[in-house]
Amino acid sequence: MKRNQIYKIIILIAALVLVVLVLWWSGDKPGSTSTNQEKPAVTEQPVIEEGGESFDAVSIPALMQKEFNGRDLTFSRVLDDNTVYTRYYITYKSGELTISGIMNIPKGNGPFPVLFLNHGHIDTSIYTNGRGLKREQDYLARRGFAVLHSDYRGHADSTKDPNADINFRLGYVEDVINAIYAVKNSNAPQLNSIDKNNIGMLGHSMGGGVTLGVLVTKPELVKASVLFAPVSGDVRDNFERWITRRPETAKRIIELHGLPEDNPDFWDNVSPKEFYEKIQTPILLHHGTADDSVPIEWSDKLNDQLTAINKPIEYKVYPGQPHEFTSAWPNVMQTTLDFFTEHLK
Repeated sequence: MKRNQIYKIIILIAALVLVVLVLWWSGDKPGSTSTNQEKPAVTEQPVIEEGGESFDAVSIPALMQKEFNGRDLTFSRVLDDNTVYTRYYITYKSGELTISGIMNIPKGNGPFPVLFLNHGHIDTSIYTNGRGLKREQDYLARRGFAVLHSDYRGHADSTKDPNADINFRLGYVEDVINAIYAVKNSNAPQLNSIDKNNIGMLGHSMGGGVTLGVLVTKPELVKASVLFAPVSGDVRDNFERWITRRPETAKRIIELHGLPEDNPDFWDNVSPKEFYEKIQTPILLHHGTADDSVPIEWSDKLNDQLTAINKPIEYKVYPGQPHEFTSAWPNVMQTTLDFFTEHLK
């Protein structure tokens, strides 16, 4: 064999040995599972410091410190004008984002309390303006309540936020809080008949989680709240049930924040349950026993947790009813109407 061929073989063998050594020391050992794949390195995140405490910029404590500047409520066009109320297409500013939505305003002199309705999860690719709680919007407007339904960021005509999911949708909480401030800060003539000091909120499913986020972040804003089959107040539950079905999103969250068992402080700080003590708002909670979307056990736990700390909550259970209540819906809505009337009128 020629000498230069021998040199080439030696160089090739040395290169292969070097590759194997690199893989070995990086944790990607041949025939083994990489530890780095199981627990990706956590990317260092911005930290906010307040009063000697520090916490992740993605957290409820960070949201509590935020300066909310909801503004520029605009009534762009009339979507419906019936004998009882007018339905408007609206936009408003949430931080630097433009958020679309609808507002139903009853006809008459008022003053009409304002209800903010928070819809559940609907894929943004099929979501349309005001979708999700249309029958509730109509029902409550016909009974003397102004209704504002935010589309949230990334929905309908709202500004997109590519980080909405990996930030545990805390941006939706921000958008709803800013919707309240946008109403309070507006001098639009369409609002002449509404009572800006009597504000209620209704949230369904994911929107129930958004509502809990509002109640712990800005407890003074809402005077009465209704939850329809809300998601868990512990974000770990929601992560395991839904986000793990989207591997890319789950992987990114773990890269940024770590697994719940590795970074419990972070996961606590994005979970409303850790801040229930701050709630000042009376709550009416509805859930059906045949709900196959959101486990009723989560509402059982929410009721127990709030009752244990003496927070005002009424819990209504509907045997055999699914996520949308179907045949029990008239009863659900009558109870909801009575609750809002008691606390807001």
